[in-house]
Amino acid sequence: MRQKPVPDALLPYLEGKVLLLDKPLRWTSFDIVKKVRNLTRVIKVGHAGTLDPLATGLLIVCTGKFTKQINTYMGMVKEYTGSLVLGATTDSYDLETIPENFKSIEHLTTEQIHQATKSFIGEILQMPPQHSAIKKDGKPLYLSARKGIEVKVDPRKVTIDCFEITNIDLPTVSFRVVCSTGTYIRSLVKDFGEALGVGAYMSGLRRTKIGDFHVDDAIGWEDLEKEINELLTKA
Repeated sequence: MRQKPVPDALLPYLEGKVLLLDKPLRWTSFDIVKKVRNLTRVIKVGHAGTLDPLATGLLIVCTGKFTKQINTYMGMVKEYTGSLVLGATTDSYDLETIPENFKSIEHLTTEQIHQATKSFIGEILQMPPQHSAIKKDGKPLYLSARKGIEVKVDPRKVTIDCFEITNIDLPTVSFRVVCSTGTYIRSLVKDFGEALGVGAYMSGLRRTKIGDFHVDDAIGWEDLEKEINELLTKA
């Protein structure tokens, strides 16, 4: 795809910008990339770390020369806040699929729930979800998962620096996680539920930090659209 001329007002985006965006619910990370391309008329656009459609929060999007720095941003430590539901599981480990395998959680204590997080601190092995964009033989796993076909994948080494329970209102538990790149919070939640013997699935997730970049400094999509349209109007 060849880059076409862009209006003078959008030349900074062609040259290169790092955008901190607050990804809306149900948008894919690539949806954001496509929308930024359409909005700025710049072809060279990429994001620095996928967020699931059911997750919101910080997404770093680079344009122009800053796309060369994407790997640097991808390698940074991530922080998430979220919620999980104990006493059931889903095939996707979140609400993309229907909860099943219901179990009683009446016996669980607050102390047990807090204690269970400790076994996940440090370097751990985790299995990526079958419902994920990880590719095996050139095909994303989710394509096979949607057909009910399980694909054999190897566990991955990830590092969990912090797994903190912030609120308990059973069956819902709120948490904060600080982790290395490549960590699947859905897998962490699933394994956490297994450690408690009752199962769990993720009911909400928000990425709050990437390195020193914070979602509080991110711009919403509508605000970015407004900002760029104003630039074009003034030009």
